[in-house]
Amino acid sequence: MVVTAPLPRTRRRSRPLGGPAQGWGFAAPTALFVIFLFVIPLLLVLQMSVSDWPLLGGNRGVNFPENYIDAVDHRLFWDSIRFTLIYTVITTVLLLGLGLGLALIVQESTRWKGFLRTAFLVPSALGLASASLLFYVLYSPIAGPFADLMDAWGITFLGTPEGALWSTVFLIVWRYAGFYMLLMLVGLQGIPDEVYEAARIDGASRWQTFRDVTVPLLRPTFALTTVMCVTGSLLAFEQFYILTKGGPDNSTVTIVQLIYSVAFQGQNSLGVAGALSVIVLLTLVVINIFQLRAFRRPDES
Repeated sequence: MVVTAPLPRTRRRSRPLGGPAQGWGFAAPTALFVIFLFVIPLLLVLQMSVSDWPLLGGNRGVNFPENYIDAVDHRLFWDSIRFTLIYTVITTVLLLGLGLGLALIVQESTRWKGFLRTAFLVPSALGLASASLLFYVLYSPIAGPFADLMDAWGITFLGTPEGALWSTVFLIVWRYAGFYMLLMLVGLQGIPDEVYEAARIDGASRWQTFRDVTVPLLRPTFALTTVMCVTGSLLAFEQFYILTKGGPDNSTVTIVQLIYSVAFQGQNSLGVAGALSVIVLLTLVVINIFQLRAFRRPDES
């Protein structure tokens, strides 16, 4: 009797469940989020920027390029740009420098590492509006805890242009230093230990290792943090609106405050405010492109 071996079964290729429809289903919530909260508002702002659109009157027709001319001719336009750029440079330098310094401190293996990380990150858990209200009370010459000291020494935190600027900068550094420390720490921990070991074998000092190893390898982290810090500073609004209201004498009016004022407080013109918004958007795009190109490695095309 001859026994024949059973023929091997051919395996059927498993097909992905759902196919393309399932993929579109997963992507749909994000796509709807982007469309309704970014694309549609952007198109509406573009329409406003070329229309005669009062706050309570609705669209009255095309008003281009008058909206852009009125935006540039506004009496606070160039002053707000100058102040916003000064504020952006100061906060960017301080936040990135302090964030890197704090990250280097907490990276060391010490018994205080966990405590320091927590202490530096705690202010980041507080909302910017809440932090601004907290510092508004601290800076108050009437109800603040330093009121008697301010009165005795003749100090005012928000009464002069320089004092208002640096008081707001202190708030922002206190609020965001821990956040940028965390980003820098992630970048530092992504550097392989073998690179530092090779530098030590070659006899490099701590400063040479930091300058020639750490800083070049942190280039992607610097690119990310710089773009985030510059963008956030250029769009500053809550801290100045709560602390200074643009004062004293309109010396701390940012470009976003100007947009808000034109739309809801001064001219009540959504058309001019839309033109200002488009100008800010295009400026941000150009600045971000320049930043990404500046941090690009030489071997990248």
